Amino acid sequence: MTNILENPVTASNLMEKLDFWGLPYELHHHKPLFTVAETKAANLDIPGAHCRNLFLRDNKKNNYLVVLQDKTELDLKKLPELIDSKRLSFGSPDRLWEFLKVKPGSVTPFAAINDSAQKVSIFLEKDMMAQDKINFHPLDNSMTLTITPETLRTFFKKINRDGITEVDLDAARPI
Repeated sequence: MTNILENPVTASNLMEKLDFWGLPYELHHHKPLFTVAETKAANLDIPGAHCRNLFLRDNKKNNYLVVLQDKTELDLKKLPELIDSKRLSFGSPDRLWEFLKVKPGSVTPFAAINDSAQKVSIFLEKDMMAQDKINFHPLDNSMTLTITPETLRTFFKKINRDGITEVDLDAARPI
């Protein structure tokens, strides 16, 4: 099921879809959190791996969403080789809205529901996907959803999302 609406899917729409599909999650409300540093400072008692999402583009204007644990160190200069790209930079807020329909601070793999044209290549850290529980904003940074990696995989299948790659990021760690 792809999003054919002109308006983006909202957090409440997303959770309705997850409920309809029978995909389990735990919902946590908190103040809006825009960065990993803010999240750590908030001392939230939410079990599972906390994650960050990097919206990137290359010099050919290809878009990438790299999803990894917040504790994973990453050298962006080493990443292109792992995702078959060239020089990467962060995508602008306008580009983020154009392709994923979210604002900075609310980037999440769930935003793929708003990318029905599949213009953003998605890469998930293998180590993250090996955790028991993983945490993401549900398109709104005042909430966190705790899910299993299998729930995320099933979500991508439900939205008919192709080309999700689980990638080992060890080679992109800083020296």
